[in-house]
Amino acid sequence: MFNRLCVIGIGLIGGSIARAARAQGLCREVVAYGREKNLPNMQLAKQLGVIDELYTDIGAALKNTDCVIVATPVGSMQAIFEQIKPHWNPNAIYSDAGSTKGSVVSALEAVFGSVPTNFVPAHPIAGAERSGVDASTVDLFVNRRLILTPLDNTDQQALAKIHAFWEKIGSSVSVMSVEHHDTVLAATSHLPHILAFALVGLLGRKDEQREIFKYAAGGFRDFSRIASSDPTMWQDICLANKQEIVPLIRQFQAELSKIEQLLVEDQSVQLFETFTYARNARQRFLDQQED
Repeated sequence: MFNRLCVIGIGLIGGSIARAARAQGLCREVVAYGREKNLPNMQLAKQLGVIDELYTDIGAALKNTDCVIVATPVGSMQAIFEQIKPHWNPNAIYSDAGSTKGSVVSALEAVFGSVPTNFVPAHPIAGAERSGVDASTVDLFVNRRLILTPLDNTDQQALAKIHAFWEKIGSSVSVMSVEHHDTVLAATSHLPHILAFALVGLLGRKDEQREIFKYAAGGFRDFSRIASSDPTMWQDICLANKQEIVPLIRQFQAELSKIEQLLVEDQSVQLFETFTYARNARQRFLDQQED
């Protein structure tokens, strides 16, 4: 499918893309680009056989490359695009793995004036508690959703090729607008991470005096799992999509206030109805996942 794949940001996601592409025979060579401070991580990637070669020079990394995937935190993408710009190849295909798409589009527009036609925005909805290339796996994207958010000017051949690339590494590919993506993911991913970070932060401060964590049950472990996610990545995601996240936080605060009032007033029937609706809504989610 590709002769030379360049992954910029060879961590959990970038490393897993490289592993999967190699395992499925989707490229003849996989290389990585990163800054000097990321050299140990890239060297580890080469030792593990995730990549064939590593570069700290962007021009050398992109030479003869026909596919480039940017898998860095979304906050750093504009700086990456500025580095890529002098070496941009109109015959190559470019994509990303960012968790917000509006910010990626804005970064491209800031650097290029408009989104290049051979750039296909993408978001693999997959992850793990650990980060770094040593946490990457060949099957991270198997049976996981991948969202493509092409623009009106996106080259259809480039779109079809990236679509096929992700399908071949096991993803279930969906296509939607940039705006729809950021709205949906704010509710289903970004807000839950904020809630997990906030709750664990609250209980962590209590734990310092009262040994809260010592007596935490499995429910706390399940709910708080995503609070183990990379803080730098989630700082970038939340700032990049704050226009969608802030209204959701306010709506959630209103929902909590409603439950608080039901408790204060001993409104057992309404509390039961609130919990029952939530349980049934989650069951709808599980049924959709099974389908």
